[in-house]
Order: sequence, then structure tokens, then C-alpha cells
Amino acid sequence: MNAKLFRQFSFFSATLTFFLLVGIFAVLFDYANESIREFGFKFLTIDTWETGEDGYGGVFGGWVPIIGTLMSTLIAMAIATPLAMGIAIFLTEIAHGYLIKPVSIAIELLAAIPSIIYGMWGLFYFAPIVQELFGGNGVGLLTAGIVLAIMIIPFMAAITRDAMNTTPGALKESAYAMGATTFDVIKDVVMPYSKAGIIGSIILALGRALGETMAVAFLIGSVMSVAHRVTDPTISIPVLLANNFSEAQDLQLSSMYYLALLLFVVSFAVIALAKFYFLRRSV
Repeated sequence: MNAKLFRQFSFFSATLTFFLLVGIFAVLFDYANESIREFGFKFLTIDTWETGEDGYGGVFGGWVPIIGTLMSTLIAMAIATPLAMGIAIFLTEIAHGYLIKPVSIAIELLAAIPSIIYGMWGLFYFAPIVQELFGGNGVGLLTAGIVLAIMIIPFMAAITRDAMNTTPGALKESAYAMGATTFDVIKDVVMPYSKAGIIGSIILALGRALGETMAVAFLIGSVMSVAHRVTDPTISIPVLLANNFSEAQDLQLSSMYYLALLLFVVSFAVIALAKFYFLRRSV
């Protein structure tokens, strides 16, 4: 009886998750329908976001926030991925026993810090450093990408560490017995065995980076123009939605739902691609 009840509950939970996903898509599509009819796929290439003189109508395009979102996420992932892999390898294969627990706790505490704290720290402390080293006015694509990378490193490192810890000790000991070095064991035993978990950590971090709002809002500049240099200010989809949603109406509001729908589709497509292609190849 308990086993049957558990199966039914599990089926209900999985089905509920699926319908929630479909429901979110349906709501976003319904509210974005006016903008979809007005601009169609041209919305993706329009770089203007202006309301009409009377507050109604206007021209709205998603090109700038889409590029801002993708570029800031790309910078964050490029920085965070090797650092997180290095942290996980250090904790599982290199660090002495007395270091593993405090470093692991510190990483998990970093993951618990609210994003607005990262944003305030980045604006008042980190932005001047970026300005001095790379030029610009401190806030921009590079600053947002670096702080975003710092935010997602704990998630990626913790999950990767747990995946690497599942590698059977017998496999590593056998490799050492055959004369393998620590580097060989990490490269040829630990990494291949934990590949699925590592890719999963990258997927989760990517989803967090795509949808991050508050920290990026402090640091990206919130300027409706494409960044021609990494130090230039720009805007992302979540930041545009957060800054303008309360005042938007009619076509502008529908265009913001259109952006939210695009972010939903892009996130879902990227994660689905990684799930069904890269994880399948890693098995």
C-alpha cells in the first residue's frame, strides 16, 4: 500500500511540474500576444524602446536586452566554470583533511548571500577597481559579468564537488597502483566518472546567470544601447523588466511579457539541449 501511494504521489508531482511549465508558457504567451501581433519576429532585431507621446503605443524591441543578457551570461560562465572546477578538484583530490570542511562551508555560505548584497558590493567596491584597470565608468557589461560569475561559482563548485566525491575509491587506487599521477587520476578517472554531475552543475549555474536581476541591475548600467566594448553600460532582460514593469501599460507591458517569454524559451532551450545532448553523450 505504501509503495502504491508513493508511486501515485511521485506521478502526481511529476505531472504537476509539467503542467506548471506549460501554464507559465501559456500565461506569458497570452499577455505577450499584443506585442507579437504588432512586431512579430522583427521584435528580435529592433534596438529601440520608446513609448508614444501620450504614454500609449510606441516602438519596442528586444535586441539590446537580449544581447546584454547573453553577453553578461557568457562572460560569467567563461570566468566561473574553470574556477569552480578548480575549487571542486582542490576539495576532492588535493586539499588536506583539515582544509576541506572550512573551505566547503565558506563556499556554501557564499551561495546563501542575497544577490542584492553582491550588487551593492560590486557597485561600491568592485566597480572602481574595474574602472581603474579597464577604463570606462565602472558600471557596464564586464563588471556585471564578473560579479555574476562570483555569484554562480558556489553553486557550480558545490555540485561539482559532490559529483566528484561519488567516484569510487577503488578506481582511483587502481590508477595510482598502475603508476598514474594525481593529474592523470583527475583527468582520466575522476572527470569522466563525474561528467554528468559536472554538466548538471553548469546547467544550473547557467539558469541562475540568465535570470539574475538585482545584482546585475546595480552593475550593468541600465542603458538601452548595445555595448560595443565590454566596459560599456547596457541592459539585460531581467533588469529591463524590473526597472519598467510597474510603470508599463498596454503595448509596452505586452512587449515586456514578450521579453519574458523569450527569456523563458531561451533558458528552456539551452537547458534542454544540454540535458538531451551533452548528458546523453556522457553516459
